[in-house]
Amino acid sequence: FFVFFTEEERRVRANDREYNEKFQYASNCIMTSKYNIITFLPVNLFEQFQEVANTYFLFLLILQLIPQISSLSWFTTIVPLVLVLSITAVKDATDDYFRHKSDNQVNNRQSQVLIGGILQKEKWMNVRVGDIIKLENNQFVAADLLLLSSSEPHSLCYIETAELDGETNMKVRQSLSVTSELGDPNNLAQFDGEVVCEPPNNKLDRFCGTLYWKDCKYPLSNQNMLLRGCVLRNTESCYGLVIFAGPDTKLMQNSGRTKFKRTSIDRLMNTLVLWIFGFLVCMGVILAIGNAVWEKEVGALFQSFLPWDPPVDNFLFSAFLSFWSYVIILNTVVPISLYVSVEVIRLGHSYFINWDRRMFCSRSNTAAEARTTTLNEELGQVEYIFSDKTGTLTQNIMTFNKCSINGRAYGEVMDILGAQQKRVQPLDFTAWNPLADRDFCFYDQSLLEAVMVGEPAVHEFLRVLSLCHTVMSEEKREGVLVYKAQSPDEGALVTAARNFGFVFRSRTPGTVTTHELGKAVTYTLLAILDFNNIRKRMSVIVRNPEGRIRLYCKGADTVLFERLHSCNHELMNITSDHLNEYAGDGLRTLALAYRDLSEEQWEAWAERFRGADKATDCRDDRLAAVYEEIEQDMMLLGATAVEDKLQDGVPETIAILSLANIKIWVLTGDKQETAVNIGYSCKMLTDDMTEIFIVNGHTVQSVREELRKSRERMLESARTRDGGKEAPPSSLLESISGEFALIISGHSLAHALEADMEREFLETACACRAVICCRVTPLQKALVVELVKRHKKAVTLAIGDGANDVSMIKTAHIGVGISGQEGIQAVLASDYSFSQFRFLQRLLLVHGRWSYLRMCRFLCYFFYKNFAFTMVHFWFGFFCGFSAQTVYDQYFITLYNIVYTSLPVLAMGIFDQDVPEQRSLEYPKLYEPGQLNLLFNKREFFICIAQGIYTSVVLFFIPYGVLSHATQSNGVPLADYQTFAVTTATALVIVVSVQIALDTGYWTAINHFFIWGSLGTYFTILFAMHSSILFNIFPKQFHFLGSAHNTLGQPVVWLTIALATVISIAPVLAFRFLKLDLKPQLSDTVRNTQLVLQKKRKPGGRVGRGSRRSGYAFAHQEGFGELITSGKNMRLSSMALATFASRHSSSWIDTLRRKKHANSTGAQNTPPTGEDSAASSQTPPLSTSSSAAGKAGQACNEPVLTHSPDDIALSVIRCPEREVGECSTGTVQVNIHLKTSSSTNCILWG
Repeated sequence: FFVFFTEEERRVRANDREYNEKFQYASNCIMTSKYNIITFLPVNLFEQFQEVANTYFLFLLILQLIPQISSLSWFTTIVPLVLVLSITAVKDATDDYFRHKSDNQVNNRQSQVLIGGILQKEKWMNVRVGDIIKLENNQFVAADLLLLSSSEPHSLCYIETAELDGETNMKVRQSLSVTSELGDPNNLAQFDGEVVCEPPNNKLDRFCGTLYWKDCKYPLSNQNMLLRGCVLRNTESCYGLVIFAGPDTKLMQNSGRTKFKRTSIDRLMNTLVLWIFGFLVCMGVILAIGNAVWEKEVGALFQSFLPWDPPVDNFLFSAFLSFWSYVIILNTVVPISLYVSVEVIRLGHSYFINWDRRMFCSRSNTAAEARTTTLNEELGQVEYIFSDKTGTLTQNIMTFNKCSINGRAYGEVMDILGAQQKRVQPLDFTAWNPLADRDFCFYDQSLLEAVMVGEPAVHEFLRVLSLCHTVMSEEKREGVLVYKAQSPDEGALVTAARNFGFVFRSRTPGTVTTHELGKAVTYTLLAILDFNNIRKRMSVIVRNPEGRIRLYCKGADTVLFERLHSCNHELMNITSDHLNEYAGDGLRTLALAYRDLSEEQWEAWAERFRGADKATDCRDDRLAAVYEEIEQDMMLLGATAVEDKLQDGVPETIAILSLANIKIWVLTGDKQETAVNIGYSCKMLTDDMTEIFIVNGHTVQSVREELRKSRERMLESARTRDGGKEAPPSSLLESISGEFALIISGHSLAHALEADMEREFLETACACRAVICCRVTPLQKALVVELVKRHKKAVTLAIGDGANDVSMIKTAHIGVGISGQEGIQAVLASDYSFSQFRFLQRLLLVHGRWSYLRMCRFLCYFFYKNFAFTMVHFWFGFFCGFSAQTVYDQYFITLYNIVYTSLPVLAMGIFDQDVPEQRSLEYPKLYEPGQLNLLFNKREFFICIAQGIYTSVVLFFIPYGVLSHATQSNGVPLADYQTFAVTTATALVIVVSVQIALDTGYWTAINHFFIWGSLGTYFTILFAMHSSILFNIFPKQFHFLGSAHNTLGQPVVWLTIALATVISIAPVLAFRFLKLDLKPQLSDTVRNTQLVLQKKRKPGGRVGRGSRRSGYAFAHQEGFGELITSGKNMRLSSMALATFASRHSSSWIDTLRRKKHANSTGAQNTPPTGEDSAASSQTPPLSTSSSAAGKAGQACNEPVLTHSPDDIALSVIRCPEREVGECSTGTVQVNIHLKTSSSTNCILWG
């Protein structure tokens, strides 16, 4: 018996459990849970104590159990520690309970297993590798099976893989012909074949193995496999041999844990906590030294009547014990409740995202989902968005629009003079074709006429569309066909052929049946040369009823044109022009070709194909080489153009995100022209850009040269703008961000990502406002994201909808999945998911910004209140002989963080807002403080600490100074320890409550209840602990009977508390008023503007309507001068408007941004000079955008924003056009009145 720690190959013998068990393969029982009843407590505690904070508090608890150094009871630490550990344990136990429940449900499913020649019912968990299982229609596949036989003709079976890859279309699988006759249990019981295959892996689309049976070997591929998680459809029954079971199945191999992502605030908080620990040690050392000096100089005089405790025999040992005592007392500078509070706040933010009705798509019945709770505040710090195009920016719902056949273009409907006709009725196909799809729309009558008159090229073109595909056809009832396609493109092409009379009806493993103009034709399917991302093409080889063999191919034009016969040169040029025109219209294109094969050519190639197919090593490479041989010297037929429309709200979303200084990079597999046109459609590329750089080099030198020229043009533009001033190149590149765009192809990107060129590419790309990478592979997408992550101190977000986006989504700081047409693999790999790209602006500008703001305010206040609480002990040490005596009683120390101050700060952390959600969308510049990390950083931390230390000084010395000379009304002095403790504690609770009331920007009933309720709770508990009731029950625990009543009954105590509160809060109020008046933040300006608008609304000016941009985008490759000077686009774009309107409001933010980029690139920046800096200093801070975000259904011509300083009048007027769900979309018209030097007004509108 051998144990294989690294399995190199798998050997499975059918119906031989004894043989298979010696390899110790995994059983079919799955276990996604982490604990059981016995292991839960030890394992969970072990995991929790992996956290440094938990271990630290456990260490403190152990110290408190040593009576010589502990001046606090053990429960002051164990109560919060147990509370935190219990909350976490309950959460973990709940999660694991549901995992257990799910595991039991799956493991106890029933399956029919062939044992001893008899089918027996067995639970899934009892199935073993090598067993033969019978599956029936609509049953889940229990394990990864080799299909042996099926009840369907040709041993076909149909499966649905939604649980694996999210695709709901059916896929076909087929058994080997040699095992297809083993349909009877008696025959299967005698089957003793042995399978040798690859070890367990997570590749869903690949399987390589060999079946050895009866001295023969047969190659196995993924087409012979049924994977666990699939569902059997439209198949009465089938039998399969278990190859992989339980955790070895591909489903479980793909369910590995995603890499844990931490936010920048998490990393900063961990650093700050370490600093605080160091500060705590320093305070302990200072107080220990003070104890040593005091014991030596003063304490020695008291030895006769106040001797040291027995272990202590000198002042040094006393100081050593004092150090540990003060470590215990001062540990509350980092309370354990901090980490629990952070998790509670993040959980609340996640629920807000899940509950947001404005991010709910009624069409797909899909709500937004926060799939993680650890990244919410990082949503408010995103600087780079990497987006897929198809299905993310577009709908991924394809419609066949145009085509080019034999050099003639079809699809454009022209009138007699050659002008395009607009309102044309779609063709009626059902009148002559009863199998036509009624939802298919096409407008060009000439293509239908060409079909009717029997043009050979047109017929052959449509024949390719009806034969060269992997679509499955299902006939619901007579004449009603439903196509199940693996991609929307393929479905659109087959449907087009169907409507023009070439109807795909059915397929078997060896035949394809079509109806060609009403006549049934069956083709013999000789081979399928399948599509993949490397080949970028697909071919079929068929034999027609007359016996002629022909290869049909469709694929990317860049790949197909290289494999055409030389006689196609002229036709290829014409078709290329059509393809460029289609790509310029934003359509997705494919080229079509064919090749006639002789019987001898087919036989020779088929022999080589079978050899490569049976290969056990490098099988995929050998097949690719064989495919390459036959796909040569083809004859061009034409090209197709399929439209994938933009999703609703994409241009507006991109415009608003750009105004928030978020750079958007599109990474797509589409050809360059298509991607560029989509870039114009969604307003990533605009006509007012200075220049668009296209990098298309095929060699390292050419790519490097093109990137260098692009940077030189940018630097030249920056120097021209700055009046010829010299500045470091990196400084200029950062300063010109927003005026250029970069478009780079996949083959150029491969060179640009090499180690010696990646910095040049990154500098060039990051200086551009928009970047589009075309023809990129999934791996290249991830490499681009990784490049920005590695070299830029910026938060990245990747968004996509397909399996090819998974690597990019997992690589970015934040991954967002679109639940669209390409399955749910992207969603499963993501941190957040929703159904429409337009929801991204709300996720970032509303939820993300609020989450960041709330977390920063929470942390600032939390550190402040704990330093104010703890540092009082430090000052008291100088007045108590450094004896480690506490100021407060131990019950107050225990309850301060978990009762008196926990709920108000939680309410602020969950509900607080600085501006309403509408303003967050209307003023995208509000997002920038998060990108620059302005609200919580090391500087803000030290300010909070300084405020806390100042408050502690006031809270100690004011009561100390007043009470040391104060007396009661009967003349008895007030200068006793307990009076001082009650006074200081009460003043502390009041001060921190007033402070959080000042910090709260958005009041709810919950805030009121928690803040004033916490104050009430404090006084209730205070009087209860000093009451006679508790004293009578626990006389040894509650010593100070009536102390609270006596202390708080003295007017001088309340005057002392009021004085301490005023002195603590007054400087904060003064500073905030001065800051609001002298250097207001943009959020302050926005709030003030809204207050002004509520009092007085100014009417908007005259409004004009801008012209629409031509959809023919390919002309932009020639240059944009003619379009700009033609006057067709004389309107101020939203991007230019926002830059104009907000330049003055963000000058200080821009300065910080340049400093940040200078630090990340190692270069020093120069501040803006000249007219820009003058303008930025003279105009008041205000920012706005021309987005369509805001209240749904707002009346036309109602001014949303009006701001009129001396030199600029700006009004934004929204005109709703239509309602979509609960959101309104419409046009936005912006009027800007500029006062020129001649006192005349210049009006720009758009």
